[in-house]
Amino acid sequence: MRKWLAFLILVIVGVFPAEGKTSDPGVAVRACQLMSEPFKDARELLSLKEGDAVEILRRKGGWLEVSRKDKTGWVRMLYIRRGGSAETVSAAKEASGVLGLATGRAGSGNVVAATGVRGLDEEELKEAEFNEHELQTLKTYRTSKKQAQDFANQAGLQVQKVPFLQTTDGN
Repeated sequence: MRKWLAFLILVIVGVFPAEGKTSDPGVAVRACQLMSEPFKDARELLSLKEGDAVEILRRKGGWLEVSRKDKTGWVRMLYIRRGGSAETVSAAKEASGVLGLATGRAGSGNVVAATGVRGLDEEELKEAEFNEHELQTLKTYRTSKKQAQDFANQAGLQVQKVPFLQTTDGN
């Protein structure tokens, strides 16, 4: 009987994680602003410096909700590294510089990070509905070729010939 009870307790503990663990540690990889909402034009709550430790609460699109100094807000994903500390950020920068020299990619064209964010998830696509009003609004943005040419002339824009790019097979 005790074996079954011990087994049951282990299963319950394994299935239901501790409630205290609701966030992950993170560190700012460069200076940025903690925003009130996950938008570029949201109100700024706090300035984060490179190496500042944060607690990552959740993700929404390309944004992370984090807490720092009793403030909770949103930061772009590119500015936060999960785990680590200020020392690991500094060590990673030094290592990337050395590796950049070794690979010949130490110039300004060096790609250091990328974030992939999809626009709509499957659930949002299922809930999508036709909106006639938005379609009519979209149609108001159309312009004719003459209107576009008149606008270009007023702005002093000049026609420029741009050659097509060659494909790899020479065509």
